[in-house]
Amino acid sequence: MTTPVALVTGAGKGIGKAIAAGLAARGFDVWLGARDRSRGTAAAAEVGGRFVRLDVTSDEEVAAAVRTIGRLDVLVNNAGTNTGGYGLPSREDVASMRQVYETNVFGVVRVTNAFLPLLRESAAGRIVMVSSMRGSLAEPGAWAGRPSMPYSSSKTALNALTAHYAHELADTAIKVNSACPGHVATDFNAFRGTRTPEEGAAEAIRLATLGPDGPTGKSFQDGRELAW
Repeated sequence: MTTPVALVTGAGKGIGKAIAAGLAARGFDVWLGARDRSRGTAAAAEVGGRFVRLDVTSDEEVAAAVRTIGRLDVLVNNAGTNTGGYGLPSREDVASMRQVYETNVFGVVRVTNAFLPLLRESAAGRIVMVSSMRGSLAEPGAWAGRPSMPYSSSKTALNALTAHYAHELADTAIKVNSACPGHVATDFNAFRGTRTPEEGAAEAIRLATLGPDGPTGKSFQDGRELAW
């Protein structure tokens, strides 16, 4: 049998690295996409994968990654940022919104569209968007704490992307879902989270390895479909 191939973006550290490790442990040939070469190379060596330089905001780097990887069964869109902070919506500015959306939304579209031709050749392609309950408009508790309009709304948009791609690909073998890792302790939140990266990675790994009867176009946390 041919070894399945996976790409995890933003995999140099934190949840992305844990997702890559989990897929490698399940027999995948895993590519770890990261902007930082030294960190990405070290992470790849640690988890038994391969590093590919990948800035999701760069057309050139994404195109080069497609050529380098060449075959793909699983794409995990994990790269994300929250440079907008936690200010009041009325105090946000367009520049902050745009910076967050460049990675969390536009970067996902760029990477997904670039790799779709490879995923269409897979017998069981899977696309996983790493989202957040913060993006929910309906889930109880999504608005607790300090909501960030740039970050939260970008994840709402990401869930919409999930539904749109799933709709287009409904007559193919590709399944598209979003995974919400929960409040994970990483440098993204100054390690204030209550979950380990491995715990946060579990849902993305589950969705990346769904069987042919699994769902598509949905958002999940801890195996539970979330309301949006």
